[in-house]
Amino acid sequence: MSSSDSNLRGQGAGQTTSPGPILLLGAPGVGKGTQAKELIKVWGVPQISTGDLLRGNVAQGTELGKTAKAIMSRGELVPDTLVNEMVAVRLTQPDAANGYILDGFPRTLVQANWLDGRLAAQSGLLPVVAVSIKVDYNQLLRRITGRRNCPVCQTIYNLYGKPPAKEGYCDVDGAALVQRADDTEKVFEERMRAYEALTAPVVEHYRAAGRFAEVDGDRPILEIAAGIVAAVAGLRK
Repeated sequence: MSSSDSNLRGQGAGQTTSPGPILLLGAPGVGKGTQAKELIKVWGVPQISTGDLLRGNVAQGTELGKTAKAIMSRGELVPDTLVNEMVAVRLTQPDAANGYILDGFPRTLVQANWLDGRLAAQSGLLPVVAVSIKVDYNQLLRRITGRRNCPVCQTIYNLYGKPPAKEGYCDVDGAALVQRADDTEKVFEERMRAYEALTAPVVEHYRAAGRFAEVDGDRPILEIAAGIVAAVAGLRK
């Protein structure tokens, strides 16, 4: 185990047994998914993604899933009330008793207010604390537009940070690398505008409540995770 890994585990061990609900924020490409995996190792709590919840309910044919499927088949957005119901069901499951890492929820101020009210109504539950992973816009742009995938072995490269040995071809199997259709500068700009428009009110909501922190996301993975653990510890004091 590396010293960085040991330090991260040590910080996690110093936490309370319940980190409580953690909202992980960050623009497209900051690495929320990667950080969630590291934090799961530290805290032993689940990651709760609304995208996964929605897909799971639809696939399992639950009543909520059937309603959501009908709405989406009409080309409409799934309303906050339905998303809230799915989250409410998920939070009652035993693995979420000591906390959870929220990904993609609350996405709007309506959702944030709903979640705060739900947690406040139940005795002994900690409130949500939000931690935002910050990375410079140009660095994010390079991460996204430089990304190339191997269609055979699924290895991911980056033209700027992790290029293949032979330009345009996978090191593992020699297949021609491809760029995802949404990994372009135009799509990235649109996603950033949408993210900022949606997230700004949520950030201000938690900042005003003294439950918001930012960490530098332009560092090695374990250093970022350690920063998040420390930020949560500070917010929980």
